[in-house]
Amino acid sequence: MPANATRPLVIIGAFAASLVVGLSLMFLIMGGGRNIAAPAAIGGPFQLTDQTGAAVTEQSLQGRPTLIFFGFTHCPDVCPTSLFEISEVLRAMGKDADAVNAYFISVDPERDNTAAMKDYLSSFDPHLKGLTGDPEVLAKVLTEYRVYAKKVPLKDGDYTMDHTALVYLMDRNGRFVAPFNLKRTPEEAAADLKKYL
Repeated sequence: MPANATRPLVIIGAFAASLVVGLSLMFLIMGGGRNIAAPAAIGGPFQLTDQTGAAVTEQSLQGRPTLIFFGFTHCPDVCPTSLFEISEVLRAMGKDADAVNAYFISVDPERDNTAAMKDYLSSFDPHLKGLTGDPEVLAKVLTEYRVYAKKVPLKDGDYTMDHTALVYLMDRNGRFVAPFNLKRTPEEAAADLKKYL
């Protein structure tokens, strides 16, 4: 077979291999590997600061189900929409919301200090805590949770952030369960979350 005839086969083979790897990773992240002995390792040790200045660590996840969303206070649409939806779920839970952790972790430590987080979260459910920290500390947390985040310059000299927009559901032991589905009624989502209390 001529060399130029094998080139398309090599390209197709490489594409197929990368597709398999990508789909396998997505399968694990989406919770498809939950029944396998070694599920996707999502999460890990951290020490961040909430909007009141209090320290929050991975130990804070113990004993309660936890919802975690990664975003930033200058986000124009996805973040406020997701935080509003989480707020509606917490409202629908009634008093049971006191037994749930809900964290908004910044991917933009350059702008999201504790004061900015406190001001931003004043528009949402009071159970929501905004976590931030030094850039290197947050970078480690993003890696542990397999979060994509990248600064994107804008024409006016400002910037925005591209980032993963999943809501992570962690169980009472701080282990990742699955992405939490907000695309349903708050009452349906609240009933699902109550199963993990």
